[in-house]
Amino acid sequence: MQIDTNMTFIAPAKLNLFLHINGRRPDGYHELETLFVFLDYGDNLNFEVTHNKKITLIDELCDVPPEDNLIIKAAKALQNKTNCTLGANISLDKILPMGGGVGGGSSDAATTLVVLNILWQTNLSIDALCEIGIKLGADVPVFIKGEASIAQGIGEKLKPVNLKEQWYVVVHPNIHISTAKIFNHPDIPRDTPKLKDDWQMSKIDNDCEELVKKYYPEVDQTLQWLLKYAPSKMTGTGACCFASFETQAQAQSVLEALPNCWQGFIAKSAMISPLHKQINAKKM
Repeated sequence: MQIDTNMTFIAPAKLNLFLHINGRRPDGYHELETLFVFLDYGDNLNFEVTHNKKITLIDELCDVPPEDNLIIKAAKALQNKTNCTLGANISLDKILPMGGGVGGGSSDAATTLVVLNILWQTNLSIDALCEIGIKLGADVPVFIKGEASIAQGIGEKLKPVNLKEQWYVVVHPNIHISTAKIFNHPDIPRDTPKLKDDWQMSKIDNDCEELVKKYYPEVDQTLQWLLKYAPSKMTGTGACCFASFETQAQAQSVLEALPNCWQGFIAKSAMISPLHKQINAKKM
């Protein structure tokens, strides 16, 4: 595949339509069961290939040290795996809220791996990229594979699903929630039974929601506000909450009523990642 060596790509948001914690492994990781769908909305990453190994992130996030930034870590991991001698100047247009549960950092890392694998012509398979990605974060593989899926294990076992696309209102109550803090809390449920094949007929929840509402009342307030319009849920470990609607007009009307103290957006769900759609369109 030939694409320009200076192009901008989307790093799409995700929602967890449910999130169950089935247990905790001896290594400290949790066994999960969750349903990922993508949104046609996200960060934007521009990549310019360079002929040295230096990875430069332009417009770095002021509160994330470069050595901790998943974009840089992803690029360096791909270099190390493939012995690539090329580098990149990467610019980030940060749209998604940090600590919001919509996968911003994981999606940025996945987009970096997928795009640089093409631009650098390192030619790793999707599965090989996922092996790199899972070491960066549990959500990274689903963004790399690019299909709405039920994930199991720590996020690496993916089973694609096909659901009716919806319009979502996503609200961020302007707080940051640490995923590690929530998953390490002693009161979080860790014994939810795994779903059967007919999961759509089962009771599905977000096992993190009650704990998050207890310690972050802003999330509870957001869920209660959305509940006036449609059933509301929290994604991931928060802080973003969401509700689904049949039409763009319905979603837009709810967004327009959003209290000024919160941020929000509307987006259509996607069963195939907008990143993969963008890449496939450039193949034509």
